[in-house]
Amino acid sequence: MSYNLEILRRAQKELADLPKETYPKICDAVQGWGKDPRPSCCLKLKGREGWRIRVGNYRVLYTIDDQQQIITIFHIGHRRDVYDK
Repeated sequence: MSYNLEILRRAQKELADLPKETYPKICDAVQGWGKDPRPSCCLKLKGREGWRIRVGNYRVLYTIDDQQQIITIFHIGHRRDVYDK
């Protein structure tokens, strides 16, 4: 079972604006999601739909559609800002 990964335009812009040392760390963290969209390091968001993983001080927020096998990254940002939007 393989999931497709989609990154919303807003998340693409946020990813491009990350510090240069953080960008490869986030890419490495997302790499294995095709086979396991819920790795042991992910947590279900409280109060809203979705999941999150932690990469240092940054968070990647995403949703999982098991029916269509699609993972959608909708927000990437610093931990102090990511949950406000």
